[in-house]
Amino acid sequence: MNAPESVVNEYLRGLAASHPEVIEFNSEARIVQRKLLPTQPKVGLISGGGSGCEPMHSGYVGFGGLDAACPGEIFTSPVPAQIMAATERADSGKGVLYIIKNFGGEVMNFGLSAEIMKRKGIEISKVLVNDDCSFPISQFDRRRGLGATILVEKIAGAAAQRGYNLAQVTSIAKKVVANSRSFGVAFNSCTTPKVGHPNFEMPEDEFDIGVGIGGDRGHSRSKMVSANKIAEILIEQPALELELAFGKKIILLLSGLGSTPSIELYTLSGIIQEKLESVGTKAVRSLVGNFITSLDSFGVIATFLVADEELLELYDSPIDTPALRWGK
Repeated sequence: MNAPESVVNEYLRGLAASHPEVIEFNSEARIVQRKLLPTQPKVGLISGGGSGCEPMHSGYVGFGGLDAACPGEIFTSPVPAQIMAATERADSGKGVLYIIKNFGGEVMNFGLSAEIMKRKGIEISKVLVNDDCSFPISQFDRRRGLGATILVEKIAGAAAQRGYNLAQVTSIAKKVVANSRSFGVAFNSCTTPKVGHPNFEMPEDEFDIGVGIGGDRGHSRSKMVSANKIAEILIEQPALELELAFGKKIILLLSGLGSTPSIELYTLSGIIQEKLESVGTKAVRSLVGNFITSLDSFGVIATFLVADEELLELYDSPIDTPALRWGK
């Protein structure tokens, strides 16, 4: 990077320059927005969060995805001015859905912006993403928004593109959240640009269990184990809460946290799918790669979405964004 203070803007300019047919960077408002407005009025979708988790959210702006994204500073929520600018860009008269990860700053700033936008006459709906089941149910309010955020943006984006109204798009988004669970582990700490060194030290033979995407520690730490055992850790709680069993179909999202090699991600994906099949659950769709990250952290977040035919059909619908592109 050139400097910690400029790295986010330089990233956003580079992203837009690399996908000029899909998105553009509005540097004044500091939002990423669809290059071409929809040809027909549709429900608008916006989301946002701290930078450092790329390609989320800016990488999911485009046809069949978000209409605009608001990137904050590293691991810092976007400010209301960004969110309101994104709302006005996304609004085409059919209302705007806010996709909000369950982090305090994002909940507060999207909530404040929603109230202001409503007073300006724009219909706003909200969905809170809290798929992180590393917190027990007794601490449900602490569950963070993780990989399900991407699946909400994809599937609700398809519903909006098809012309669903705001209530219908919101209902689909909430259905994705309700049927999703995520769990993460990490083998080191990320390094934030301004600090210049890892947030915390971790012995080489240990790893954290129950990590998020904000550079914080997991809930517990363990001595290193095999990939088979890691897969069991990632599956255990999601499978319990989603009641994974014979005949269920899931969409599996396995995301590296920034520094995880593909060879390790695909190894883990194969093991997870074998373990799911051993109880009769089949991963009928899978995404493996860097989709929701934590700067340069070495780790993984596994997201499981129990999908019916409606969700699968919307998932398969065309999308054209920098980070997801198929069917168009």
